[in-house]
Amino acid sequence: MGKKRPMYKFLLGLTIVFTLLAIITVIPMHASKVCRAGYMAHCSFTPISTLILICCSAVTCIIRKRVFSA
Repeated sequence: MGKKRPMYKFLLGLTIVFTLLAIITVIPMHASKVCRAGYMAHCSFTPISTLILICCSAVTCIIRKRVFSA
């Protein structure tokens, strides 16, 4: 059980980072280009990058659940 704990924390941290990055991409911000959603967001590929980050977060969450559910 001792070796599983660091991996669980790593996957949990990765899930949190992906989720926070997905939230950050949709925040309106002064940018050089208008994003695909039609406003100036932090990321110019806002709808696409947000979906990719949400999918990455979901995948790490599913992996964490499958590996550590007993």
